[in-house]
Amino acid sequence: MITRTEPLLRAIRLALDGDWEGAHQIAQADPGADAAWIHAWLHRIEGDDANAEYWYRRAGRSPAEGSTAEEAATIAASLSGNIAGPG
Repeated sequence: MITRTEPLLRAIRLALDGDWEGAHQIAQADPGADAAWIHAWLHRIEGDDANAEYWYRRAGRSPAEGSTAEEAATIAASLSGNIAGPG
């Protein structure tokens, strides 16, 4: 059985492996707040800060201030249940 978070974790892996488009497709297909967070992160990677800010708002989160690599680790930890709550 595939959990709800597995595709989102896959999106992170894809983006880190250079498949931004594949990761973006996964994020777009999920209407949830976690997917919106990933969507925001992807637009940070792309350098589209205005679009990223929109997706952070949809996710109920403040824009990240660290590196995109640090944010990827934070998102993955959150999806894995290692940290909680909007940041």
